[in-house]
Amino acid sequence: MKIERLIGIITILQQQRKVTAPFLAEKFEVSRRTINRDIEDICRAGIPIVTTQGNSGGISIMEGFSLDTTVFTRQELEAVLTGLKSLDSVSHVAHADKIVRKFGGNPIAGLSDGMKIDLSSFYKDDLADKIEQIRSAVRRRLCISFYYYYKKGEGHKLIEPYLVVFKWADWYVYGFCRERQDFRMYKLRRLWELSVTGQAYEPRKMPEEKQRFGSHICDDYFVEAVYEPAVKYRLVEERGPRSFTERADGRLYARWGFSGPEEAAAWFLGFGDQAEVKEPPEMAERMRIMLGRALDKYMGTWRDSFSAKEGETD
Repeated sequence: MKIERLIGIITILQQQRKVTAPFLAEKFEVSRRTINRDIEDICRAGIPIVTTQGNSGGISIMEGFSLDTTVFTRQELEAVLTGLKSLDSVSHVAHADKIVRKFGGNPIAGLSDGMKIDLSSFYKDDLADKIEQIRSAVRRRLCISFYYYYKKGEGHKLIEPYLVVFKWADWYVYGFCRERQDFRMYKLRRLWELSVTGQAYEPRKMPEEKQRFGSHICDDYFVEAVYEPAVKYRLVEERGPRSFTERADGRLYARWGFSGPEEAAAWFLGFGDQAEVKEPPEMAERMRIMLGRALDKYMGTWRDSFSAKEGETD
C-alpha cells in the first residue's frame, strides 16, 4: 500500500538521517522511479526532503526541520510489532520481520522483545492453513465447506465466511450457515476437510446482537462446591483469588455460575476426588451418576484383565 510505504520512508529518514534511493527501493521492493515519486509526494505534504549527489549523497530531511511528533512513538511501534508477531504464530509468513526490514531494521528490531504471544496450538501448521484459506475466502467473497464435529453429531457445512475470530483461547470462523439460515460460530479445531468453493455470495448485514460473540451464553446456573487445598492454584487461575473462601478445615468453598449443568459437570470431573458438589441437589446427583458409570467401565476393564490373567495361570 502506498500510504504505508510513505510512512515507512519518513520513519527511516527520521531514524537514519540519510539513505540512498536504491536502499529504499530494495527495502520496499519497488523501483527507483517509484521511490522518486514517493519523495515528491512527501515534499508536497509539507516535509522538506533534500537529495544530494556524489559518493556521500543521498536522501534526507532538511536540516533543522523536525516533525511535531514522530510518525510512530516507541510505544506505538511496540504495540504494532507485538501484534504482528502474535499473528505470525499462526501464519506461514513472518510479517513482523518484513515490517522490521522495511522500517529500517536494527533500530526497531528489539522493540517487542519484552512480550511474546503465541496464538498457535499443538497443530500449528494445520491451523495456519485453515486461517489462510478462510481469510482468502472472506476477501474473495466465496463460500467455504467443511466437515464439522459437534455435540449433537457431525456433518458437512456450507457457510458464507465473514470473520476469523480468536475468543475464549480458541479460534473460530464466523459466518452465515446456508442450511440454518443464520449466523453461526464454528471452532477451527472441530473443523476438517476445509475447502474454498467457487460459490460467490453477496455480503449480508450482520445483526448487531450477532456480533457480540458469546453474548447468548449466560453463567446463571450456580453450583456450590468445596475443593481440597491442593487445587487452590486452579481456582485462582480460573476465577481469581477472591472467588472462594477458606474454611476452618482448610478446604475451599466457592459458589460459581456456569452456562449449564453440562459445563459444570465437565468442570468438576476434571478435579477427580479433589472437589465435592454440594448444591443444587440435582447437580450432586448428576455427578454421582456420572462417576458411577465411569467406575463401572473401569471395573469392567479390570475384571476382563483379571479374568484373562486367571486363564493364563490355569
